[in-house]
Amino acid sequence: MKKILVANRGEIAIRVMSTAKKMGIKTVAVYSTADRHAPHVTFADEAVLIGEAPSNQSYLLGDKIIEVAKNLNVDGIHPGYGFLSENADFAELCEKNNIQFIGPKSHAIKVMGSKLAAKEAVKAYDIPMVPGTDQAITDIPEAKKIAKTIGFPILIKASAGGGGKGMRVVEKESEFESQMNRAISEAVNAFGDGSVFIEKYVGSPRHIEIQVMADTHGNVIHLFERECSIQRRHQKVVEEAPSVVLTPELREEMGQAAIKVAKACDYVGAGTVEFLLDENKNFYFLEMNTRLQVEHPVSEIIASVDLVELQIKVARGEALNIKQEDLKINGHALELRVYAEDPLNDFLPSVGHLDVYKLPVGKGIRVDNGFKQGMDVPIYYDPMLAKLITYGKTREEAIQLMIKAIADYQVEGIKTTLPFGTFVCNHEAFKSGNFDTHFVKKHYSPEALHEASEAEAKIAAMIAVKQYLEDQKQLRLPNY
Repeated sequence: MKKILVANRGEIAIRVMSTAKKMGIKTVAVYSTADRHAPHVTFADEAVLIGEAPSNQSYLLGDKIIEVAKNLNVDGIHPGYGFLSENADFAELCEKNNIQFIGPKSHAIKVMGSKLAAKEAVKAYDIPMVPGTDQAITDIPEAKKIAKTIGFPILIKASAGGGGKGMRVVEKESEFESQMNRAISEAVNAFGDGSVFIEKYVGSPRHIEIQVMADTHGNVIHLFERECSIQRRHQKVVEEAPSVVLTPELREEMGQAAIKVAKACDYVGAGTVEFLLDENKNFYFLEMNTRLQVEHPVSEIIASVDLVELQIKVARGEALNIKQEDLKINGHALELRVYAEDPLNDFLPSVGHLDVYKLPVGKGIRVDNGFKQGMDVPIYYDPMLAKLITYGKTREEAIQLMIKAIADYQVEGIKTTLPFGTFVCNHEAFKSGNFDTHFVKKHYSPEALHEASEAEAKIAAMIAVKQYLEDQKQLRLPNY
């Protein structure tokens, strides 16, 4: 594999290209008119304009991307995450054109792309699942009967869904019909498919996911877990590895379950198996993401691997050179997704001009970044600017370093999730490890963030005054 096209943008495009360059592989960037001056364009060896700003006129044009790849004699295409990364038709298109799709085969993407098909695939492997329907449903009276049998509260989920769309929690029977209608409508709008399924709602779960890697020689390993329970609108904001609540025995049990899920669909490459963990430490299979995850850096750090390098090697047909027994957890890693969002205004997107944009640096700090000072943040794409990752020998060390790194991260011109990251890291529930996916609902409000910011400002001011007085003492001349 001598040349790779990265069918993505922003920080993940640069992340993939960095590893490719380290491996001596040439890189090709594709870009839209909105990204003409984006860092991923200049970072690549070659770059091609593929369309207008909206993603359906650029980054989602599979045929156009294949055409560019063929014209430039590209050997492989890495899809990153989002856009075409979980599009089975695109993976198939690559296969048909003798271009290596750096990811799983289209069959695995299809199976795991439908939550119901995924459940069906893993059934034979004795993997725990949340009680619920085993087929899609749109008949509301019939669905209501099933919901009563399962028992409220229940969760309605779009079969083709992701990112929290088409997902509704129903606390009691009287709310069922209206919530079912809303879920179906959301699912149709988001995915063009109104089929939903129903399952028992797990009240206070933690969202634990296991990173897996499989080659074409039948080897499958897991690279431990990530704790992804700090979410807003069912989407992750803060992730860490390892989880503070998993025992070595539970970690191994969940890791082996994840390996079985990968085997159930003949998986190849990097993938993530997601589980819910209830308050009694029971875990349930949720879904499999057939791509590299946004939060993959925390796994790379604690397992001492480069997941993109492993992806490329597996795509080249190489056998994994790591055995499960070779892997051990080293320290603790934390990631904050730095979104262009306003945490004081319901995390709404905050687009605009990056008047000031300076990244923190130092030992134990990693920033996977896709922007630079002076750029505009476009409205057309996911609002993530970067991922801020910190590493320490202990969880406490990683948290303290994250607080410092956030303070050193300078952004002016737009609002970001950086203050929310500080709020999380300073909150007792997070520090103690006693939290679940309802952290934001239970503990966060704009007022709470405002109060925390004011308290921090007071402490900073007091420290500054104290330092000033001490400096003055030293400067005073002795009386003769």
